Amino acid sequence: MNSNVLIVGAGPVGLVSACLLVDEGIPVTVIESCPDLPRDLRASTFHPPTLDMLERFDVVSSMIAQGLICPTWQFRDRAEGVVATFELDRLRDETAHPYRLQCEQWRLGEMLLERLKTNPLATIRFGVKAASVRQAGEQAIVEAVNEAGETETFSGAFCIGADGIGSVARKAIGAGFDGMTIPEIYLTISTTYDFSKSMPDISNIAYLSDPQEWFVLIRTVNVWRALFPVDPTLSDEQVTSPELAEKLLQGAAARPEAYEVRHRTAYRVHERVASTYFSGRLAIAGDAAHVNNPLGGMGLNGGIHDAYNLASTIVEIMRGAPLELLGRYERQRRKVALDVVQQTTLRNRAILNTRDPAARAAYYDDLRRTVADPVLHKDYLMRTSMISSLRDVARIA
Repeated sequence: MNSNVLIVGAGPVGLVSACLLVDEGIPVTVIESCPDLPRDLRASTFHPPTLDMLERFDVVSSMIAQGLICPTWQFRDRAEGVVATFELDRLRDETAHPYRLQCEQWRLGEMLLERLKTNPLATIRFGVKAASVRQAGEQAIVEAVNEAGETETFSGAFCIGADGIGSVARKAIGAGFDGMTIPEIYLTISTTYDFSKSMPDISNIAYLSDPQEWFVLIRTVNVWRALFPVDPTLSDEQVTSPELAEKLLQGAAARPEAYEVRHRTAYRVHERVASTYFSGRLAIAGDAAHVNNPLGGMGLNGGIHDAYNLASTIVEIMRGAPLELLGRYERQRRKVALDVVQQTTLRNRAILNTRDPAARAAYYDDLRRTVADPVLHKDYLMRTSMISSLRDVARIA
C-alpha cells in the first residue's frame, strides 16, 4: 500500500500535520494552490498550549525572537477604560508558556516549510490546485491542476484536507457546513501608531466594548492591528478605502496627524462547523472543518490542535490501529469546535457589541468578579487559553 499522506493546503494546519508525520517516518505530499507560501495577515495570536505543542519542532524560540510576548490581555469599555485585565502568568504551573505570543502565522509557516525542505520524506508542490478528492479502495486520490494547466493525480494512504473554508476535501466527504455568517464585514487595519500613547494602561491585546462601534487592538512587533466591524452595505472600495480607515482610527484615538497605515484587509466572518470530520481515508482539519470569528484567537490555535490530533491518529492507524480510530478524532475535535471555540467567540462578540445597558452591566460585573477571584481568574484563563479543552477531550474515547 502507498504509505504517502496527501495534505491539501500549506497553511499552518497543513504544515504542522506534515512536520509531525515526517518526524514519525511517514512520507507526505503537500499540495498548495498558491505559487508560494501565503502571507495571510489575519491570525497572529498563539495560545500557551499551542506553543507547548510547537516546541517539538524547535521553532518557538525563533517565533519569540520575531514576535511579541503578551503577559496580559484586557476587556475595556470604549468610554470608561479598563473593565478587566487577565494575567496569564497565573498559568505558570500549567504550561511552559504562560503568555500569548503575537507572531504572524506566516512566520511560523516559513519556519515549518524550511524544516520540511530538509526532509527527504516531504514533497511540497506549490502552484498546484486540488480540483477533486476521492477514495479508491485503500487509497486517497487527489486530482489537481498545475500552473501549466495540466492535470496531475496524487495518491496516498490518507488525505488531510487543510484547504480552508472552501475545502474541496470537505465536499468530498459529504459534510454539511451549517452555521451563520456574521452580518458585519470585519476590517483589519495595521498602523505604526502606538496606541499606548493614547491609552497608557492598555495591554498588548485589548477588546474594546461599545454599543455603537466596538473594536479590537492587538500589538505586534512592528505595528498595532485594529479590527473594526464595518457596515456590510458598503462597497468593497468603500470598505478598504484610506478615508474609512482614517475615520475609524481617529475614532479609536484622535490625533492631529494622519495615521500611517501599512495594510487594510476586509473579510466576512462565519460561524460554521462541519457535520463530520472524516469519511474512510479522507479527513479535514482547521478552517476546512470549522470557522469562527477571530475574537479570542481560537481559529488558528484550534486548527493546529486539530492537526496534532489528526496526524497523531493517522500515525497510530498506520502502525496497526483500526481505521475507525478517526472517529475518536472527530468526536474530540468537533466537540471543541462546538462547545469551546464557537461559544467563546460568540460570547466575546456579545460582550463587545451588546446595546442593552443592563446586559452590558451584567457582562462587566461578571468579568470584574472573575478577575478579582484567584480561582475564577485562573479557571477563566484555562478555558480561554484552550488548556482545559485539550485536557477535557483527551478523556473522550
